[in-house]
Parts: sequence; structure tokens; C-alpha cells
Amino acid sequence: MNLDEKFAYMATGQPYRDTDSELTALRDQATLTTNAVNATADPETKEALLRQLVGSAGHKPFVNPNFRVEFGRNIHLGDDFYANYDCVMLDGAPITIGSQVLLGPKVGLYTSNHLFDATERIKGGCIARPITIGDGCWLAANVTVLPGVTIGANTIIGGGSVVTHDIPANVIAAGNPCQVIRPITAADRTGYTGEQFELA
Repeated sequence: MNLDEKFAYMATGQPYRDTDSELTALRDQATLTTNAVNATADPETKEALLRQLVGSAGHKPFVNPNFRVEFGRNIHLGDDFYANYDCVMLDGAPITIGSQVLLGPKVGLYTSNHLFDATERIKGGCIARPITIGDGCWLAANVTVLPGVTIGANTIIGGGSVVTHDIPANVIAAGNPCQVIRPITAADRTGYTGEQFELA
């Protein structure tokens, strides 16, 4: 099996050996690239390195240090993606993120699990399921998203939440496990127009 075939197999949700030599080499390369992303303060250099790292990215992706990924190639970012400090993405399966998505500090997106049976786990057994985040979402600080989750467009996930199942669009959700609290409505609008320091 070549590397592309291995990733296609992993995307099916079947168990795989996490200690495979090609996967290990790709992790090592991803670490080197993320080190370079985190080390530069130049926006153009950072963006160019980030585009080398991930599978695809739209207009103006930006990450603060210390951004970490497992492989990078399974990450797909929409336009104007922003990740605050200490974001971690384990992309054994695809992570697909829409446009205008904001990730707060220490957000973790984890597609992979070790196998539950100890005899399988100590042999390097893992399983991965994709994560999808819709356009316009905001995940606040310390949010953890677990394998197989889809979060609908424009949804807000409150700080410290652990998202274990799908969350619909246009809601505020929080908790461990994360649950819908209420819809986002016109009453949430403040009149902000996008102009800096505009007076009322």
C-alpha cells in the first residue's frame, strides 16, 4: 500500500497501525514544518509554510503559535481561517473547516482514537473518523472536538466544551458533553458594522 492508499484506508474508519514507518516519517516532517510556521513572525512566510503543510487552504489562513498537526495533508481550510494559540489537529481522518472560522486558544480537533482493547492498542492500533466544521463557526478557548463530529454553520461552541456528537447550525452549544443551549437569533445583533472604534 502506498501512502495515498493508506490514507484512503484510514478514512474508511477501519483500524490501522499508527506506528507504520511511512506515517511516522510524515509526522516527523509535519513537526518540522509546524516548527517553522510557529517560528516566523512574517505573515507571508507563515502563510506559504502553512500551505505546504495542509491539504488545502483558502484565502488568508492564519495560525498563532504553537500550532500542531499530526500529518497536515488531511486538513482542509476555507477562506480567512484563524487559529489562536496552541491549536492541535490530529488528522488521521480528514478535518474539513469552512470559511470565516475562528478557533480560540487551545482548541483541539482529534479525529483519531487508540483502540479500546489493550492487546490491540499496544500493537499500535488506532481508528479515525472525520471532523467537519461549517462556515462562520467560533470555537472558544479549550474546546475539544472528538472523532466523527460535524458542527453546523455559524455555530458557537462555548469555552471548555467537549464535543462528542454532531451540533446543528446557528446555535450556541456548550458543556461536557456539549449540548445545544439556544439558537442564535436577530436579538444577538449589536449593530456593529465592522468599522474600527465606531461611535454609537
